[in-house]
Parts: sequence; C-alpha cells; structure tokens
Amino acid sequence: MALPRLKSQEIPLDDPESTNMFRPGPDKPFVATPAAIAMYSQETILACWQVLRTLADEQQGLDYLQVFESDDHDENLWFIEDGAGGAITALLPTDY
Repeated sequence: MALPRLKSQEIPLDDPESTNMFRPGPDKPFVATPAAIAMYSQETILACWQVLRTLADEQQGLDYLQVFESDDHDENLWFIEDGAGGAITALLPTDY
C-alpha cells in the first residue's frame, strides 16, 4: 500500500501563519486518535508525520492543518498542531 499523498495547504507556504514545525516536545505531545490508528496504522501515521517534519524544516513552517489523501481509505488523514500548551494530533475528519 502506498503512502497517502500530502495535499497542498490552503494558505501559501510563505504566509505568516505557516509557522508550525510539527515537532513534539515535553509541552507538545504527538498523539493519534484510535480511529486514525485503526484506519491508517501507526506505521503509516509516523511515515506521514516524517514527511511533514521534513517539509516544515524545508519551508521554515507550515499551516496548523495538514491533510493526507488516500485512495485506499474512506477518510483523509489530518494532522493538526495546536498552539502553546496543545498537541500535535493525527486524526480523521470525523474525529474533529
């Protein structure tokens, strides 16, 4: 099965809101919802997250919402980075 495709974000990469690096830390855990894990697997979620981290490093930041599309699943895989005190979450649109 192929890795889901990262969609282009809705705002330009050079937009001032594109500051999210998708890097977890002690105050920003990386989590995934049970539904996202069940549909996509931990391995796929981690591989997609690595794609995000690489792109965020290359672009010096991304929008808070990133979407991966897959022809093999009924729902897209979302990644959301919350602000300070929040988390980086892999989830399905229906989890939102």
